Amino acid sequence: MTPGRSAEQAQFTASLHDMLADAGVPAAARNWAAGDRAPGLAVWRTLAALGVTALAVPERDGGLGAGLADVVGACEELGHHAVPGPVAESVAAVPVLLAALPGDAAAGGPAGDLAGGDLGGGAWAAQWLAGLAAGELITTAAMPPWLPWAVDADAAGLVLLAAGDVVRLAAPGARYRSVDPGRSLSEVAGGQVLSRGPAVAAAVTRALDAGALACAAQLLGAGRALLEASVRHAGQRTQFGRPVGAFQAVKHHLADVAIGLEFAGPLLNAAAAALDAGDRHAARDVSAAKVACTDAARRAARTALQVHGAIGYTEEHDLHLWLLKVRALAGAWGSQAEHRARVMAAISVPAGADGAGREPPAGQPPTGQPTAEQPTAEQPPAAQPTAEQPAAEQPPAEQPAVGQAAAGEPAWS
Repeated sequence: MTPGRSAEQAQFTASLHDMLADAGVPAAARNWAAGDRAPGLAVWRTLAALGVTALAVPERDGGLGAGLADVVGACEELGHHAVPGPVAESVAAVPVLLAALPGDAAAGGPAGDLAGGDLGGGAWAAQWLAGLAAGELITTAAMPPWLPWAVDADAAGLVLLAAGDVVRLAAPGARYRSVDPGRSLSEVAGGQVLSRGPAVAAAVTRALDAGALACAAQLLGAGRALLEASVRHAGQRTQFGRPVGAFQAVKHHLADVAIGLEFAGPLLNAAAAALDAGDRHAARDVSAAKVACTDAARRAARTALQVHGAIGYTEEHDLHLWLLKVRALAGAWGSQAEHRARVMAAISVPAGADGAGREPPAGQPPTGQPTAEQPTAEQPPAAQPTAEQPAAEQPPAEQPAVGQAAAGEPAWS
């Protein structure tokens, strides 16, 4: 059982693991990358049947009303199996956002619901939440500056733009490739205002933290998958008449990966509990979890690539599904520099000082220089920042914009 999780949560994630292991997710992810959404959407329907898409939806709207501890447990398994699609957005951030929006802040429902149906007043939120719970709707969102692009907008039935104290319907625009072939990044144009006001700003902040936490959980799950694949390969590959896993140097690398993953897990669970409880340090804890899970997943990816040798570079081997997933998610929902800055701001304010104990709002790092998952080479030169190139032994990577990487934060560490 994962520390910090109940027996019921462990049983649920074990059932989810068994289902995904039999669902042919690697093949679905390859088809998703090739533009064939049908196998991936079939996986999403199976997730809905297990209640995954209903976890963050309130009971009044047909959901399970589960806490974020349940959500991150599910997202960890989705990362463990490299499930394609806007996982953090559709399973965590958007349902949290819609559920937290004040009913009296609605600026009138849209004339035409993107999920189908004619809505009026505040009914749009309830209907979309019901669609999420039933698995009839996949959603995505842009939440600048952390999320300037919407992920997999072409596969979503609902696209939102949430910034500051305003939530709008959005329409996807120009589409760019991600370093992860199973993801696409789309510009969005804001349309009708759905809700605005101070209470909406608080809802957006909570949704950003929930999304960052779900992303961290995916990274932790992907790191686990990479460690398991590395251990299997090290036990099967022989050199000098012995499995390579018998050599001390390989053992030490794998042990370092295992330790990093084990240390990141409790931070993830603690952050989920803090966010559920409305703890004043929840934002700090979310950022600490995102940093730890990203670092652990990156270490797992680097080690897996080294242990697998030349086959780790090939698209024919499934390993690349997790390697590139880690590269994409590491820069999504806030960079390492942003989250480290948020933790530092939370722990360095003197007691009793103005603003003591307050973390910067999600998506507003102290540096004032947001970074985000970046599209790769297909963007117009003047429209998007260029991406820093990885070192020779690394696969292509989504990198922070030029001038945004923090000192001492390597591209693959």
